[in-house]
Amino acid sequence: MPKLLLHVCCAPCATHVIETLKEDFELTAYFYNPNIHPEEEYGLRLENLKKLDAESIEGKYDTAAWFNATKGYESEPEGGARCEICYRLRMEEAARFAKENNFAFFATTLTISPHKNARAINSIGEELSKKYGIKFYAADFKKKNGFKKSVELSRKHGLYRQSYCGCVFSMRR
Repeated sequence: MPKLLLHVCCAPCATHVIETLKEDFELTAYFYNPNIHPEEEYGLRLENLKKLDAESIEGKYDTAAWFNATKGYESEPEGGARCEICYRLRMEEAARFAKENNFAFFATTLTISPHKNARAINSIGEELSKKYGIKFYAADFKKKNGFKKSVELSRKHGLYRQSYCGCVFSMRR
């Protein structure tokens, strides 16, 4: 089976996506989320990922890179330009890591959220696919009750479900 690196934002979002992809890919979860604040929240989300039956790798928790990338966009509404910058930053790191470590594909769990724009996320993935010369698995995982299934699987696995995307700006709202 081809190797796929799956950028994972959190364990609840990963549940259904992992179940969907593991049939066709040798899957590795990649937890790269410098947007998550505070650090205790980051640790809680990482620990919950380890409850899932999937090989996982933790990327660098580089909050300075995230704050630098989103500087000037602090007042953007949820789902605005700051979010697209955040998606790109995390997905680019996943694409780079996947390329350097001989994965055939990369993907992201981000499209399972009803609060995230799958079209924008998949567009970023396609751009990065061309830039890094690695295939992107485009999907809208929330379709066909994907989000509902992720909620059910989260309960089954006893996972912590957060109440905000992770960034300090969404936490304030």
